[in-house]
Amino acid sequence: MTLRRQIATAVAAISVLVAVAVGLLVHQAMIRQHVDQARATALSALDSSLAGYARGDDPTGRGATLDDPALPERLRALASGGRQGSLLATDGRGESLWAAGPVEHGVLSVRVDFAQDRQAIADLDRIILLTVVAAVFTTVLAGVLVADRISRRLRTAAVAARDIAAGGTDTRIGELVDGKDEVADLAAAVDQMSRTLHRRLADEQRFTADVAHELRTPLTGLVTAAELLPPGRPTELVRNRVQALRGLVEDLLEVSRLDADAEAPDLSAIPLERAVRRTVSLTGLDVTVEVAADLRVRTDLRRLDRILGNLLLNAHRHGAAPVHLHVDGRRITVRDHGPGYPDDLLRHGPQRFRTNAPERGRGHGLGLTIATGHARVIGATLTFTNHPTGGATATLTLPPD
Repeated sequence: MTLRRQIATAVAAISVLVAVAVGLLVHQAMIRQHVDQARATALSALDSSLAGYARGDDPTGRGATLDDPALPERLRALASGGRQGSLLATDGRGESLWAAGPVEHGVLSVRVDFAQDRQAIADLDRIILLTVVAAVFTTVLAGVLVADRISRRLRTAAVAARDIAAGGTDTRIGELVDGKDEVADLAAAVDQMSRTLHRRLADEQRFTADVAHELRTPLTGLVTAAELLPPGRPTELVRNRVQALRGLVEDLLEVSRLDADAEAPDLSAIPLERAVRRTVSLTGLDVTVEVAADLRVRTDLRRLDRILGNLLLNAHRHGAAPVHLHVDGRRITVRDHGPGYPDDLLRHGPQRFRTNAPERGRGHGLGLTIATGHARVIGATLTFTNHPTGGATATLTLPPD
């Protein structure tokens, strides 16, 4: 059950219990009051009749009856034993309150009709029932309105929190949630967390960009110096490491630009199959290309090359042959037959400088991070899964035109 339904159900249950309890108490109190009044009337009439009977007066003149055949047997037995008493009983004439006492030649009794009292109690019961229904309805309606307001504010906060989790760290919940209660306190706490997270992410992005820029100048000189070294195996090793370092710095710069959301796609209409085959030929890797359905799509060809190139390179470096690239309309799938993606990547997505999978080789974790960033720029969706029969599968879904 949602929070709104839980609060509404709890309010309804408590309202019903309280209303029923109060109604029962009032009902019992009214019955006791009417019975006591009728009993007092009957006993008073009986006392008056007994006194008149003792003086020789006719009891029927005072509403009493001698040896009334309709007198309940329990009360007749009590009076025959020399005691007075009263009893609420029902007979052919309806419900009555009887009072009886002993006399010299039998039992003298007084009957007070209880029908009007019972009707008054029934009328009061109907009033109580209507009052209970109205009170429960009003209370439940108020509870639903209060619960709906709380639920709506919490849902607003949850949507904003999801936006923050998705990367929108500039989102502020306090601007969407009003009030000064616990929900507002929660929104303020989440806003503070978002500001702290935004500041730390900005510091990290700025640090990455600064490091890459600072390394670029000495690296350029290092590349030039490596080119001046005499031919030989040591020179090849140096040049190879320098080129690797240069590629890392360029990747860091690209990551910093993607993190800053400063990239804009250069869209153009291209035939997807031709673009895919062109990318495969540029990589020079052994890839099997399958096309189930070709389309002419509107996308950024340079970024598409970068995404697919990184996916194919990752499949060859960290997976195992054969590597398949499958095109089905706007969906492009790259699959290898290696150990698959690590669980952390499947749960949280690619993270820079983290591979978490020794069996998939060593790397900086920037290739998939860059591919994910370019996919975001062109509005595509890039997902990572492991194939049921083994191997890693990356699926790029291009947006509709």
